[in-house]
Amino acid sequence: MASVIAASVPVRSGRVLRNRTRQAVLVWCFLAPSLAIFLLYRIIPLAWNLILSFEYWSPLRPAVFAGFDHYQDLYEDEVFWQALWNTLIVIASAPIGIAVALLLALLVNSDIRGRDVYRTIIFLSYPLMTVAVAIIWRWMFDERVGLINYAARLLDLADKPIPFLNSFTFALPSVIAANIWQMLGFYMIILLTGLQNIPQELHEAAAIDGASAWQRFRRITLPLLRPSVFLAFVIGMLNSVTSFDLVYVMTGGGPGRATEILVTYIYKLGFGQTKFDYAAAVTIVFFVLLIVVAWGANRLSGGDAGSVETQ
Repeated sequence: MASVIAASVPVRSGRVLRNRTRQAVLVWCFLAPSLAIFLLYRIIPLAWNLILSFEYWSPLRPAVFAGFDHYQDLYEDEVFWQALWNTLIVIASAPIGIAVALLLALLVNSDIRGRDVYRTIIFLSYPLMTVAVAIIWRWMFDERVGLINYAARLLDLADKPIPFLNSFTFALPSVIAANIWQMLGFYMIILLTGLQNIPQELHEAAAIDGASAWQRFRRITLPLLRPSVFLAFVIGMLNSVTSFDLVYVMTGGGPGRATEILVTYIYKLGFGQTKFDYAAAVTIVFFVLLIVVAWGANRLSGGDAGSVETQ
């Protein structure tokens, strides 16, 4: 009997090993297309930009090693610093949209009449094409026929039309407002999902213990919403700093450089001035900036946002 059991153990082990190998091959077959696309459109372009940033190169001449010359030029480039500052302002505006979306999520998560209709209306801005959003808001901010100027004069809030998109003061806030409006519905869905995953028993127990609504929100809702807030911030940050089409259609980076962000500056360097090598250096700085901001947001959210618990 013992010999039969001993003989069956290798057979069973071999069968388990073959099943695991078959499953691993199947998983890699499913992952291969996505990994190939990620490698082709993300890793290889990033590596090429890194190499190109250390070279003098253009389509009409061979590459020559440049060392850190392009990065030294960045230090003296006033347009780069202006674009970097504008980019940081756009990134800093993401929490404003998230805060507004959180208020809306709390509203539509409560037991109010027609909340499904409100959710749909709020979310409708997100599926719109960014170019369409830019055209809509460019018309709304128009100095002569814009809806906002018309309402301001109708309510005696302004004596003369305000040149929102032609003003060094109002151009960037106007673009930020359009970007927040488009992302508001998406933020709300993320935060609403997080709210619905919070056990209601926690709020009920806190209410029985005498906690006020604000205390329950601050001690229960906000801590448990940290992963959702972090996800919304990262997505909002990436969307904000890569909103090339929104900025390009609304202002083109103007007036002057008032709304120039890094992504529009990279485009103008590469395809307007054919300085692909210098544009590659700006791209690398841009990539490092995104990594640093995402890391900082993760630390502020507790350092483990997005992690998966394993048992």
